[in-house]
Amino acid sequence: MSQNEYKVEILEHNAGDYELSFKIIIIGDSNVGKSCITMRGTRNIFEPVYAPTIGFEFMAFFVKIDGKVIKMQIWDTCVQEIYRSLISSFYNNSSLAILVYSIDNEDSFNNLEFWLNEIRTKANPDINIFLIGNKCDLQDKRTVEKDSGQEFSENNKFNLFMETSAKTGFNAQNLFIEASKL
Repeated sequence: MSQNEYKVEILEHNAGDYELSFKIIIIGDSNVGKSCITMRGTRNIFEPVYAPTIGFEFMAFFVKIDGKVIKMQIWDTCVQEIYRSLISSFYNNSSLAILVYSIDNEDSFNNLEFWLNEIRTKANPDINIFLIGNKCDLQDKRTVEKDSGQEFSENNKFNLFMETSAKTGFNAQNLFIEASKL
C-alpha cells in the first residue's frame, strides 16, 4: 500500500496512550548507518560524525495511522563480539528485523547471509524482515547494485526492500512508516 492510502502523522513526543506497540531490531555490519538511519527516520536528525554504538541503543517512536497511535520500540544494535550474547536476547519478541547494508560496501552485502541466519535462528519464526540498502547518496561509490538487493530480498521472502540515505533523508521516514503498517 502507498502512504497516500493512510492518514499518517509522525508524533514529536511521547503520545501517552497508544493502541499498539511492537519491537523492532536493527542489525547489520558496522558503519552501514544503522544508527543514522534510525535517527533520521524517527527524529529527522543527521550527525555527519556518529560514534559507533556500544552494546545497543533504545528509542521509542510514535506514529499515528488512521487515528491509531502506534509505539515502536527500536533496538539499534552493535556488532562487537563481546556483546553478541546480550544482543541475541533482543531478537526475542521482535516483530520486525531491519537488516541494513551499505550500497558502497560489498562486504556488508555479502554478510547479509550471516545476519539472516542470526534472525532465523534467534528470533520468532514469524518475524517480519525489511532489507535496507543505505547510503544511496553515494551513487559514485556504489558497489552493490539495487537489483542485487531486490533479488536478495525476493529470494528470502522479505516483507520490504528499499534503498535509503540517512544523509539526505531519502526514504528514511518512509522506512518507519512502512514498519508501522505491519
